Amino acid sequence: MHIVAIAWMFVVVLMAAAEGMSTTWFAGLMTLIFYGLLPLSLVLYILGTPARRKSRAREQTRQRLAAGDAEPPGPG
Repeated sequence: MHIVAIAWMFVVVLMAAAEGMSTTWFAGLMTLIFYGLLPLSLVLYILGTPARRKSRAREQTRQRLAAGDAEPPGPG
């Protein structure tokens, strides 16, 4: 997932540089933000949701086990 994000940002930075050199630096900045940073942050946030959910559940289980409130989940 990270290699795709890096590749996409590479392409967007090149687009922004070309845009900034041909028109204005502001157009290049807007290209970087609206073609790169905003969409990529949204996609990475959405794709990272399952990992955050698992991490949160793992932490809650660890806290319950540390407090002695529950038995560890067993197979079946």
